[in-house]
Amino acid sequence: MSTSTRFLRLLSLLQTHRYWSGDELAQRLDVSLRTVRRDIDRLRDLGYPVQADRGVGGGYQLASGAALPPLVLDDEEAVALVAALQSTVHGGSSALAEAALRALGKVIPVLPSRLRQRAQALAASTVPLDSRNSVPEPVDPQVLVVLAQGCRDRERVAFDYRDAKGSASSRRVEPAKLVNVGDRYYLVAYDLDRADWRSFRVDRAESAEPRALRFIPREIPGGDAAQFVRQGLRGAGVQPISARVHASAEVLAPRIGRWFEIQPTDENCCIVRTENSNLSWAAFGLALSEAKVSDVKPEELRKLLTSWSSNLASGSEE
Repeated sequence: MSTSTRFLRLLSLLQTHRYWSGDELAQRLDVSLRTVRRDIDRLRDLGYPVQADRGVGGGYQLASGAALPPLVLDDEEAVALVAALQSTVHGGSSALAEAALRALGKVIPVLPSRLRQRAQALAASTVPLDSRNSVPEPVDPQVLVVLAQGCRDRERVAFDYRDAKGSASSRRVEPAKLVNVGDRYYLVAYDLDRADWRSFRVDRAESAEPRALRFIPREIPGGDAAQFVRQGLRGAGVQPISARVHASAEVLAPRIGRWFEIQPTDENCCIVRTENSNLSWAAFGLALSEAKVSDVKPEELRKLLTSWSSNLASGSEE
């Protein structure tokens, strides 16, 4: 066994988190106890906190939460990684979502303690809403962390915010939940200055800071954060979209599953649904199904699809 192979094998054994005596490791690696000690020292030099007990019955164990070297990920990288995986869990194809969920289960436990707590705050404070947006917006990871921790710890947060018209204001809120909508995050919170519930697009928030003031949670109107955001989006021009697509769910999932909720009605037909304010985007998404489409709602979308079909047909005859 080469030195590099032995070293990786040692790391693999320690990552099981069981307690290994020096003799057990030496036997597994087919080396002397002195070589084991030297390799353990090398692991520590690389940042792996290996715990050791000296004397009779002594041995080695990798510290909890240390399957990856501490500080391999900084704060922003940890939050970005968890946010990306969580978005895939909520909105990817079934295969990708399952893989992302497994990855989350592996990534969060091995993060150093400080980063793990922040990542867990994000995961614990976010609920999904099945919808898709055509243009992702950048989110400040630090803002996301502060809001997530505020939701988890029931701590008031202050931040600067610009609305859809570009008007700037300062907000003091009691954060309740983060809602993941496609590539965007929305904060559902009680606005203290306006004495009412609001949803905020996180990509429009800046300079978020905890206020070190705890609060007693209030009940979200309707009791559902995702539904509260959904109603707000509808009020902003976002409307429900649905259609009957004559193809199986297995065929449609890889084609349009990222943008539409797919509900099978029989083996060769599905009802697909989404929410968006851009009907051209919705029409394009339905076209990607490469299948016959009927019962399209709203009526404006049906007319748009009819117009596209007519224009394309006339163009092909020239």
